[in-house]
Amino acid sequence: MRKKLADVLIRKEGEGFVDTALKILISVVVGALLLAGLYALFKDTILPTLTQRIQNLFNYQG
Repeated sequence: MRKKLADVLIRKEGEGFVDTALKILISVVVGALLLAGLYALFKDTILPTLTQRIQNLFNYQG
């Protein structure tokens, strides 16, 4: 157990906080760009019909 702990403390490889933060930041930016692109692409065709369908669901007069 003591040798295992010493090996863990001596080890110098691994992933740092900056690397992880950078990966998360890049993922968020790429995701936001992808969503913005999809929204710009489908704004005229999908969203109006989706909005109308949602309004029809809550406006049910049966």
